[in-house]
Amino acid sequence: MKKIFDGKAFDGWNISLPLIQGGMGVGVSLGGLAGAVAKEGGIGIISTAQIGFDEPEFVGHEAECNLRGIRKQIARAKEIAGGCGMVGVNVMVALQQYREHVIEAVKAGADVIICGAGLPVDLPELVRGSMVKIAPIVSSRKAAALILKAWDKKYGRVPDFIVVEGPKAGGHLGFHEEELSDIPGMHFDKELAAVIEEKQGYEEKYKKPIPVFAAGGIWDAKDALRVRELGADGVQAATRFVATRECDASEAYKMAYVNAAESDTTIIKSPVGMPGRALSNAFIKGTKSGREQIGRCYHCIKHCNPAEIPYCITKALIAAVRGDVENGLIFCGSNVGKIREISTVHDVVCDLMYE
Repeated sequence: MKKIFDGKAFDGWNISLPLIQGGMGVGVSLGGLAGAVAKEGGIGIISTAQIGFDEPEFVGHEAECNLRGIRKQIARAKEIAGGCGMVGVNVMVALQQYREHVIEAVKAGADVIICGAGLPVDLPELVRGSMVKIAPIVSSRKAAALILKAWDKKYGRVPDFIVVEGPKAGGHLGFHEEELSDIPGMHFDKELAAVIEEKQGYEEKYKKPIPVFAAGGIWDAKDALRVRELGADGVQAATRFVATRECDASEAYKMAYVNAAESDTTIIKSPVGMPGRALSNAFIKGTKSGREQIGRCYHCIKHCNPAEIPYCITKALIAAVRGDVENGLIFCGSNVGKIREISTVHDVVCDLMYE
């Protein structure tokens, strides 16, 4: 088999394949999945969103349980990886503990920190003095330009790489809801090419490559070849890794992916304040008929008012990942309907990275 990407932009990185397994919270991409992807030579990502949800004392002690979870899951992933690939975290800027999660991940030995659900303008400050590689997730040239300019001016540095996420991705999306009603009309390939063009001046200034990973709707080698032709250096994929033996979610959660049809996906309004793509189920239908009564706050998101949000996202995500797939929130990408069986991380990696 022939590798799709030549990897020239990654000299000095401990990876053999420019593949990021996207972060999926709550509890979907933990140390088991991230470690398995890193073992294949890629970049395995742990989501820190309510990562400590399974700790016995989580309710009422969310902050300390999440920090403990970051330490435990990074250590677990690195043990599985056995020195291969890279292990990192995805930290949502929208989290109340965004800064604390980044700092804890650095202490725990993360190789990579990726931040989305907001623009991480202060990320370089939080990792100062470490060797960790950092990157924003952006969905437009405008957002990429803002981060590049801000980091250059304030910190004298640039991202180690950039993840450019399109409208076919799962979970929270960096687009307005009206834009998502006409995805083909968005011509996202042009936006990806524009981000690649935007970062070139900074590569010249800093005399170093800033690799770009294309994300959102990446299904197989055909998609990887397409974004390579646009100038991408690698890909990020998430949905395909859920229906694998190594994924940390429950079997019921994985089977919800296997049994899903393309028509089962829907765009939802999230308490995070961004639209998101999820599987339509009893829970989603219930949110459209009225807001749920929220009994307590789990202190996950900034600017969250329990009296105003339509539902508690922490409660909904925990229910789903534990197996209550009708009464929980199941984020997914647009290609979920193509999944027909439980696979392995090795098979998915081969399908994505080799011609």
